[in-house]
Amino acid sequence: MTSDADKIIGLYERHAADFDKERGKNLFERSWLDLFLSRLDGRRVLDLGCGSGEPIAAYLIGRDCAMTGVDSSAPMIAMCRTRFPGHAWHVADMRALGLGETFDGLIAWDSFFHLTREDQRAMFAVFGAHAAPGAVLMFTSGPADGEALGTMWGETAYHASLAPEEYRTLLAGQGFEVVAHTTEDPACGGHTVWLAKRGR
Repeated sequence: MTSDADKIIGLYERHAADFDKERGKNLFERSWLDLFLSRLDGRRVLDLGCGSGEPIAAYLIGRDCAMTGVDSSAPMIAMCRTRFPGHAWHVADMRALGLGETFDGLIAWDSFFHLTREDQRAMFAVFGAHAAPGAVLMFTSGPADGEALGTMWGETAYHASLAPEEYRTLLAGQGFEVVAHTTEDPACGGHTVWLAKRGR
């Protein structure tokens, strides 16, 4: 399935307008975003896989966050720059990210889970390199170890997940302690969500 994982960037580039049109704006993620905000020590937030900036970045900006968004899709980053010109937006692959700065909060919502399991393991060093002391990290994953193929806009979409125990180990390796974790949260569209805070 690794070849399917390699097609994800192109998928989102080709269908940026479709994604933006179809992405739900009712903010079913609100309770998790509010929990994330309640744990922040500052307001500098890095959104990894920010998409078109709505609704998540828009919600955080509305609560005084200074956003830095990263996405591999140039059309989506163009939307972010148009909508929120006072913030920083980068076309980049999160796997090779090296911004040379740290943030009070990091989010990888419905993005990190498109990476292979090997790439997900490597991402924890990227999280760590961009996390300030006391930073909060929130990401979505699958419920259990494995790979899955879905369909988006008539094309194959790759997803993968590690086992919960491995995520906990990888978080601990970067100094993060799990604050909240729910598997297939029925109040959040069935998302499996992780929220962790780094020690000082």
